[in-house]
Amino acid sequence: MTESADSTATPATSRRTLLCGVAVLAAGGATAGVAGCSSSATSTDAKPTAKAGPVTVGAVADVPVGGGKVYREQKIVVTQPTVGQYKGFSATCTHAGCLVDQVASNLIQCPCHGSRFNINDGSVAAGPAPSPLPEYQVTVTNGAFQVSTT
Repeated sequence: MTESADSTATPATSRRTLLCGVAVLAAGGATAGVAGCSSSATSTDAKPTAKAGPVTVGAVADVPVGGGKVYREQKIVVTQPTVGQYKGFSATCTHAGCLVDQVASNLIQCPCHGSRFNINDGSVAAGPAPSPLPEYQVTVTNGAFQVSTT
């Protein structure tokens, strides 16, 4: 029996072409899936959602001279080293990321490992914290603190 050139016959390479096409589509889908998990996509999602502009944290009357107050929800510390001089800092300790819990004896205090920070500039007064607390700009509006964290 001899084979004739039938127009309905499938060439021998069509199966190979089909498999190669499927492989290309599968690889393309995997690449798209990986691109959806790229570091740029996750780094954007991982950033904390911050309110644009200053954050109102509390009343001026809450912060004594020579002391301060920790605003846990906003992760901000406001201090008053001298009368009318207000300073703002991150409430996240630079050692292990714990929240500082109080301001006493002119020091911002971390309960986790004993780090202490100066209320004047957030510098490390006692370790193990490796670096100062990041400083934020503080303004007073209508008797309340406005803190800019950016």
